[in-house]
Amino acid sequence: MDCREFRNKHVAFVDDLLSAVEMDALERHLSACPRCSRQDTAVRRSLLLVRNLPPIQPSPEFMSRLNQRLQAMGPASQLELISPRPRLSSVGAFAALAAGVVAVAYMAIETNNYFAPQAEVRLAPVVATLPDEQAPASIADAAFVASVPTGMPVWPAVLMVGQAPMRFAERDFSETHQAR
Repeated sequence: MDCREFRNKHVAFVDDLLSAVEMDALERHLSACPRCSRQDTAVRRSLLLVRNLPPIQPSPEFMSRLNQRLQAMGPASQLELISPRPRLSSVGAFAALAAGVVAVAYMAIETNNYFAPQAEVRLAPVVATLPDEQAPASIADAAFVASVPTGMPVWPAVLMVGQAPMRFAERDFSETHQAR
């Protein structure tokens, strides 16, 4: 048990309203913590003093004198004693209230925008063209250059093999076409 928990349960401890397990834990904490022990002693002594005070006995004419004084004050003053007039708000209170209203409105708008459905993003159409057929394939192709830093030498070979049948077909076609 720590001191914070002891302070939170101290009133119930003094009034003996806790379970036996909690009472035992609080007593063990009292024996281990001098600060909480001093607080417990001070509270118990003050309660002992208050409980041993003699009861206050008002004089027999107390109620009649109180009623006479209240009647002498009049109804307007009695009303002020019971419920005083509310004070007019200051400029600072008005500014704080306005700032609070603005903050709540901002949070409401942002929350509404957060949960609103997102607009569909439409990109401009992309036109793809075939690469120039006359350009010789070099080892510095973009795919090869991109795969080297990753340490995967398989990708350039796969890409070259994927393009190989097309090149062979073009050569075969052009060679047979020139022979005729």
